[in-house]
Amino acid sequence: MANKPRNHWSKRKLIIIASLGIFALIYIAVIVWHTFKPLPKGISYEGDLHKTDTVEMITDLTFAQDKKGKGMVHENNIFEAVYTMIEEAEDFVVVDFFLFDGYYDEKEDFPKIADTLSTTLANKKKENPDMPIVFITDPLNRGYGSYENEWFKKLRNAGVEIVYTDLDSLRDSTPIYSGIYRTFFQWFDIGGEGWIANATASEAPKMTIASYMTLLNIKANHRKAVVTEKEALVTSSNPHDASGFHGNIALKVTGPVINDVLKAEEAVSLYSGGPKLPRVEVKEIDGEYEVQYVTEKKILDALLADLAETKEGDKIWLGMFFIAKRDIVNALIDAANRGVEINMILDSNENSFGQEKSGLPNRPVVQEMVEDSKGKINVRWYNTVIGQYHTKAIWIQSEGHTIISSGSGNYTERTLDDYNLENNLRVIAPNDSELVGEMEDYFERLWNNEDAMYTVDLEEFQDKFTWWQRWIYTFQQAIKVTTY
Repeated sequence: MANKPRNHWSKRKLIIIASLGIFALIYIAVIVWHTFKPLPKGISYEGDLHKTDTVEMITDLTFAQDKKGKGMVHENNIFEAVYTMIEEAEDFVVVDFFLFDGYYDEKEDFPKIADTLSTTLANKKKENPDMPIVFITDPLNRGYGSYENEWFKKLRNAGVEIVYTDLDSLRDSTPIYSGIYRTFFQWFDIGGEGWIANATASEAPKMTIASYMTLLNIKANHRKAVVTEKEALVTSSNPHDASGFHGNIALKVTGPVINDVLKAEEAVSLYSGGPKLPRVEVKEIDGEYEVQYVTEKKILDALLADLAETKEGDKIWLGMFFIAKRDIVNALIDAANRGVEINMILDSNENSFGQEKSGLPNRPVVQEMVEDSKGKINVRWYNTVIGQYHTKAIWIQSEGHTIISSGSGNYTERTLDDYNLENNLRVIAPNDSELVGEMEDYFERLWNNEDAMYTVDLEEFQDKFTWWQRWIYTFQQAIKVTTY
C-alpha cells in the first residue's frame, strides 16, 4: 500500500516529462523549418545587368550649422520625384513601400507625405479608371489586422488595388519567439476591435493582442520602389510623415531593368494574393551604365563579391543607417587592411522618432571595425539634429569602374539573410560619369562639412559605455533577438 502513491507520482512525472519532451521536439522542429524553409517563388531575386543611359541620384537631407539645430534646412527631393513619376505615368503605376502613414507624436511640422502620395495616386486612378495602379505594402500599415489606415482607405475607395504582404510565408528571423508564436499563438482567435494603445503613435488606431503577437515576430516587407512604364525608382525613403526629415538616397533608372523590378514585385504580389503586374516593351541599348535589380540575400551576395575584388588604392564611400552583418563587417576590415581607403558616414542610432536609443548596433560595431583595421577605417557620424541618417548606399571605386548599390537594405542579418523583403539597385558606372561624380560630391560635402555641420567626429559617440553596448550587441546577435 505504501508504494501506490509513489507509483502514481512516478507515472504522473513520466507523463509530464514526456509531454515536455514532445513540446520541445515540436518547438525545435517548428524553429528549424521556419528558419530554413523554401522561400516563396521569385523571392531573393537577381536580375540581369542591363545597359542604360539614365541613372539619376536623388537625395533627402536635413542639416544645420551646429548640433543644436541652428539654421536647420530640409532638402526634400525624393517624394517630389515620386509624385512626378505618378503624374506622368500613362500605362500603369506599381508602388511597394514598407511604412505608409501620417501618425506621429513629435511636435514637428513634418511634410504631409502620406496624404500627398495617397491623394496623388487616388486622383490618378479616378482620372484613369482603367489604368492598373497597385500598392504593395507591409501589414504593419493595417496594424497587423487591427485596422485599415485612412490613407489606404482613400486609395481603396478610388479603386487602387492594395496588396498586404503575406509575412507568414517568409522565414522567421526571431526563432525563439516565432517558434512559440507559430506553435501556439497563431491558432487563437483573439481579434476583434483594437483596444491596446498603438506603439507607433498615440493618435494611431488601437491594436489587438493578436496584432501585437504578430508584430513581435519582427519581420517585414521593407522594400521601397515606384515603377511606371517609363521609369523605376528604388529608395531608402518611406512615405511616412515622421520620416520626412530623414537623410535618404534614391536612384531612378530607365530601360529594360524596369521589367526586372516588375518581375520581382509580381512575385510578392502573387504569393500574397495580389494580381499579376504589367510589363514594358523596351529594347536593350548600349548605354554607359549597367544596372541590376537585386533583392534580399542577392544584395549581400553581390556586395561581398564586389568587396572581394577591391585592392590597394581602391576607395569606398559608405552611408548607412544600420551596419552589423558579420560578413560585411569582416569584408570591410579585410579591404582596409589590404590598402583600400574606406570612409563611412553612419547614423549614431541615438534616437528613433523622438525616443532615445542605446546606440546599437552601430557604435559597438564601429569600435570593433576601427580596432581591427588599426584605425584604417575612417568613420564620421551624421549630425542628426532631427530624424535619422536613413541612407543605405555604398560607392566602390576601382581603377576600371565604380560600383554603387543603394536601396532599402541595411547591412544586418534580418535584412540580408532572406528574412525581410528588401530591394537595391546595383550600378556599374564609368569613373568619369556624371552619377559617380554626383555621389562622390555628396559624400565629400557631408564628410568635409562644406556648408553646414553634416557630420561629427568618431569620438562624439564612442563613449565609455561602448563596452556594454558591445556585450549586449553580441548577446542579441547570438540569440537572434534584435530589432535591426
